[in-house]
Amino acid sequence: EASNVELVKKLAGAWKELPASQKQVYEEARKTDWQRYGEQLAKYKAQLTPAQAAALKEERRKQLAKRRSLRAKRELTVLGKPKRPRSGLNIFVSENFQESEGISPVAKLKKLFDAWQKLPTSQKQPYLQLAEDDKVRYENEMKSWEAKMVELGRDDLVRSKKKRLKKKPTETAKQAERARTSLGNKAKLKFKKSEE
Repeated sequence: EASNVELVKKLAGAWKELPASQKQVYEEARKTDWQRYGEQLAKYKAQLTPAQAAALKEERRKQLAKRRSLRAKRELTVLGKPKRPRSGLNIFVSENFQESEGISPVAKLKKLFDAWQKLPTSQKQPYLQLAEDDKVRYENEMKSWEAKMVELGRDDLVRSKKKRLKKKPTETAKQAERARTSLGNKAKLKFKKSEE
């Protein structure tokens, strides 16, 4: 009748109280299983073609990148990063979604998107103005949030460095592109700036 969490807590408590001599049996079984797993994995990898191995490696890389991305998003949420500004379409959809006709949410969204496309500019204007106001809100909140992040020593989360690089009038487009794509070039640009 216990939940999984309660069950795991009870088992963990029982494991802590278990004498080392009795734990040894389980530790040896774990080592044996781990060794068997290693051998089976080696056999599996040996029978893969180079293309399959590359595909497997790429899939693993994508999974890790996705995990890192989710972890980073979660961290930003915990740190209180402001939500991005909404567009005029977003505001229109949120205000009209409940009254919209359609069986599924996807069908409702399609109808609302079509309605937005057919809406005259004069009727879109209030939504576009609200979107502009939301951009201002976002920029103000981002400035204060970034200042807070600098105080906390999290300069890596501040976006203003990228903006400064983009807005430098003396940099050519090619130099800016090279700076974005190569760490070595970033270091060179910093060195040039320090010389000036």
